[in-house]
Amino acid sequence: MREFEYQRAHDVPGAVAVLGADPEARFLGGGTNLVDLMKAGVERPARLVDVRELPLDRVERTADGGLRIGATVTNSDLAAHSEVRRGYPALTQAVLAGASGQLRNMATVGGNLLQRTRCGYFTDVSKPCNKRVPGSGCPAVGGEHHNAAILGASEHCVAVHPSDMGVALTAFDAVVEYETADGAGQLPLDDFYRPVGGTPHLETTLPAGALITAVTLPPAPVAARSRYRKVRERASYAFAIGSVAAALDVRDGVVHDVRIALGAVASRPWRARAAERELLGRPADGASFAAAADAELAAASPLPHNAYKVPLMRNLVVALLTELEQEATR
Repeated sequence: MREFEYQRAHDVPGAVAVLGADPEARFLGGGTNLVDLMKAGVERPARLVDVRELPLDRVERTADGGLRIGATVTNSDLAAHSEVRRGYPALTQAVLAGASGQLRNMATVGGNLLQRTRCGYFTDVSKPCNKRVPGSGCPAVGGEHHNAAILGASEHCVAVHPSDMGVALTAFDAVVEYETADGAGQLPLDDFYRPVGGTPHLETTLPAGALITAVTLPPAPVAARSRYRKVRERASYAFAIGSVAAALDVRDGVVHDVRIALGAVASRPWRARAAERELLGRPADGASFAAAADAELAAASPLPHNAYKVPLMRNLVVALLTELEQEATR
């Protein structure tokens, strides 16, 4: 590991100023991903700026009835918060499906969104990887890719984003708030992650040196009827091979509102807008759910060893929507 300096930030402007003056510095939240990457030699910051003591650790109601979640709120505190459990149960379930209790006690909301892929080629500095060394190639395309992307990938990178939390936040139109030396800004989560294209090393649209300060969830009555379902290769403490966050509002047997986001299928949490469009105004039944899943997955381009993800995701979407429909009609 490269030697580094450690500095504790006492206010947001001061934290932002440090990164503005030192492009080799990194913000440190819980460190549950960054420190691992430093040990592996993937990340080599010259300075860590600890932001855990900044006043960004609250979950609060917004004036319009949504939620504002501070960037240093821990995953454990977020999952346990009464307003999250009541109004956005899929978010609670997604957080609890990720990592272990010890890691959730340390990991922060801002850091979760910025975590890097767990693709083995990315985390092994002896291997080429376009995400780590632009232009070096993507050996996963012809190598080990059983958990690679099936949507939105390119020949330059087929890695998937590992966040469970991000999938639920994407389903509910979350907005990322940040601070820079030039002032505050906002990014809808849909625009936060860049498409892979030919530049997989450029992962987000955050301005250089920006500090995430909060994530805002707009009011969404449908979110109170939501669930998160994760499929993984062992019962606990494993990244998804496929996941779905969904919310469903059924009135008189017809889909009035629906939100669907998919995880472990792309380089970012994937909002299933084609599926949502297919479902609105349709009967809330298995045939409609299957047609919606097929509409979204029509764009899938699986590789030889991850083609299983297409039927997996189809079945997962249908099963979760069916469960929500049955709950709505009880």
